[in-house]
Amino acid sequence: MDLQVLPLVEKKAPIADESKLVFGKQFTDRMFVMEYDADRGWHSARIAPYGPFILDPAALVFHYAQEIFEGLKAFRRQDGSIALFRPRDNFERFNRSARRMCMPEVNVDFMLRALKELIRLEADWVPRSEGTSLYIRPTMIATEPVLGVKPSERYLCYIILSPVGAYYKGGLNPVKIWISDEYARVSPGGTGEAKTGGNYAASLYASTQAASRGYDQVLWLDAVHRKYVEEVGSMNICFLYDGKVVTSPLKGTILDGITRRSILTLVSEEGIEIEERALSVDEILDGVESGRLSEAFGTGTAAVVSPVGQFTCGSRTVKLAGAGELTLKLYNRLTGIQYGKLPDPHGWVETI
Repeated sequence: MDLQVLPLVEKKAPIADESKLVFGKQFTDRMFVMEYDADRGWHSARIAPYGPFILDPAALVFHYAQEIFEGLKAFRRQDGSIALFRPRDNFERFNRSARRMCMPEVNVDFMLRALKELIRLEADWVPRSEGTSLYIRPTMIATEPVLGVKPSERYLCYIILSPVGAYYKGGLNPVKIWISDEYARVSPGGTGEAKTGGNYAASLYASTQAASRGYDQVLWLDAVHRKYVEEVGSMNICFLYDGKVVTSPLKGTILDGITRRSILTLVSEEGIEIEERALSVDEILDGVESGRLSEAFGTGTAAVVSPVGQFTCGSRTVKLAGAGELTLKLYNRLTGIQYGKLPDPHGWVETI
């Protein structure tokens, strides 16, 4: 498929003071767009000026939530070059989500080529300050105008870009976690491993409750027993328990996080044993009190590694010291690779 680059009529100026960048509030001049029709496949791929779409009020995405997305980043390195971190993995996961949601897959090589060309054109939007990056949001939505519960025969796929500030300003700040034993995010056999908007919509009520109580994130438990840890609202989660890193297994109810994969690789290289099993709530609370659980951290694109300082379940609260030695080491190693300060022995980085 050819990639057309449409002319840009008006060019905006990126935010000059990068300390004022806010996540997901400002977008670049251009975006990537292509359409799908059942009888034609993917077509009309183009890099166009950023702007709104015109969609029929009956478009299936509005009524039956047929939608998927991804999140990755581009990093400005010390030599001025721009790098992507494991972008192929993101587009491969995009396709796994598409299969689960009965949507058409995309050509990964073509999407990578289109993304790199988009970023080349928008290179001035990649911020340069310490810890900043360009957030990348590939998305696919169902656009067929029909009221009926069925897979759409038309889709829109697009990529938008947003410069974002440093997630941590002044050090890694430990987050406060509320463990939800009343609400469940997903159930076995559901869409938990797909990156689809419905999963996040289902999390909003409990997340709002947690925020109103002064907590940063919700830790979700399994939907069957309401006992075993799955993941945090926007992150996978790991625990340093009895000297091992323990994290929930990939069994269809949690996202196969690319940051999670990378961190577990680095953990192995540290000579630390990894145990993929679901901890129970009691193991967490009792483990912190006994000292068996010494560190906990979330992993995700936005924060990379996010230390946990407190867990609360019901009336019981336990506190950790904050960003522990392993948490800091993993954060520094992974961000060092992303920004080109450390070697990349795994070939995770692709420069543009």
